[in-house]
Amino acid sequence: MKNTLKLLTYCNVINQVRYASQALPQLTSEKYKVTKQQFGHVQENDVKYFKSILSDDRVLSDPNDVLPFNIDWIKNCRGQSKLVLKPKTTQEVSLILEYCNEKRLAVCPQGGNTGLVGGSVPVFDEIVVNFMLMNKIISLEELSGTLVCESGCILENLDNYVRERNLVMPLDLGAKGSCQIGGNVSTNAGGLRLLRYGNLHGSVLGVEAVKADGTVINCLRTLKKDNTGYHLKHLFIGSEGTLGLVTKVAIHCPALPKAVSLGFFGVKNFDNILDLYASAKSSLGEILSAFEMADNESISCTVKNLNLPNPIADYPFYVLVETSGSDEAHDAEKLSRFLAKEMESGRIIDGTVTSDATKMQTIWNLRENIAGASLIDGYVFKYDVSLPLRSYYNLVPQLRERLGKKVSKVFGYGHVGDGNIHINVSVPEYSPEVSSMLEPYIYEEVAKLNGSISAEHGVGFRKPQYIHYSKDPSALHLMKQLKQLMDPKGILNPYKVLPDI
Repeated sequence: MKNTLKLLTYCNVINQVRYASQALPQLTSEKYKVTKQQFGHVQENDVKYFKSILSDDRVLSDPNDVLPFNIDWIKNCRGQSKLVLKPKTTQEVSLILEYCNEKRLAVCPQGGNTGLVGGSVPVFDEIVVNFMLMNKIISLEELSGTLVCESGCILENLDNYVRERNLVMPLDLGAKGSCQIGGNVSTNAGGLRLLRYGNLHGSVLGVEAVKADGTVINCLRTLKKDNTGYHLKHLFIGSEGTLGLVTKVAIHCPALPKAVSLGFFGVKNFDNILDLYASAKSSLGEILSAFEMADNESISCTVKNLNLPNPIADYPFYVLVETSGSDEAHDAEKLSRFLAKEMESGRIIDGTVTSDATKMQTIWNLRENIAGASLIDGYVFKYDVSLPLRSYYNLVPQLRERLGKKVSKVFGYGHVGDGNIHINVSVPEYSPEVSSMLEPYIYEEVAKLNGSISAEHGVGFRKPQYIHYSKDPSALHLMKQLKQLMDPKGILNPYKVLPDI
């Protein structure tokens, strides 16, 4: 198994890890001691109705067919759904939700199921509405760069499509080969190049979504400027399917860079990383498209578990600096000058710069595969937080000292350009003791620094009870009022985002 994993791409790593063991994760309701809310149970008549509006093959009820849709890819959460529906059109989604709302049947929307906080799998027996068959590209206006597509389109497929037309998706994730654009929008996914293109609240021009009662909300405008009333699209971006199910997306695609270069550098300490970031912003300016960091434990994990080559030697920290511009010689020269200057300063110990696509992908594989590679050693507690840059890495050594020999390792990596760090705590198997030492401690520490307990993966099932560390009571109250207005029976993705109390 391990030899096979070493040769797989990121997406195959995800799938292999997901099903690497016959042992199923503990039921979410038991593991986290959740009380079921008062929703209806699926009956035979309900199944017959869904088969009347969908074809039989798009209504899954066999336990073996349904099981994969109940488990998240990091094997942390397992629901008890007995029914998976696969709509092909917005009208079918509307009919599904109208019926479920009337019968008070809870629903769990699901895209590529690559999330880390349990937001895309059921907790109890919610009906899974999976969007994989809503995967059509509707239109692309090449002059304006406006793409309109259905929510089940895989991110990498969209990127390949627009690249053939000299455009690029403004979102790039390690899970791009399996994640879907509807899920990206619903979680306000960040990714590797938020530094260059901003977050989805800026890139998404419009959405179509279906409310709990089946009402279709058409905000699918393609204008960059539309100042007519409330910007309702923002209600659905990042709401994780709790206010409505996103069915179509209009998104702005920037011009494809004509020249891309990548630097991979070895660094002695985190203070040097911050100095390098300040220098990169100054020296590289408008062509800087990504600034990523990873500590030694993170990179060593992918090197060891996936047998990926490291083009430079072993160092305490690593930095990836990407530039995207219009003149390859000019951009490569700027990056090379940056490397030379910072090696002379001592901030960079060693490094390599390349514009070769194959070599760049080899380097990116080291960074993008950390999440999947870490799961091969056992269970991993994963945290996705935003912190002020001066305190960005502080939690990693704090946790190492706090947890000691109770864990295998603690490591951190992430997007320095937007303050988002991914903190991973690896153990041979899930440990309630370690969990209690991590939570709420880690969120309390984030709150002390005025950070956010979720940077780009959302709140999902794992964090509602901790959302108060990042949101004021007045903001939480307004969020609950919006939920009550748009989903009064609470059928949309229950147990997620908002705390019960």
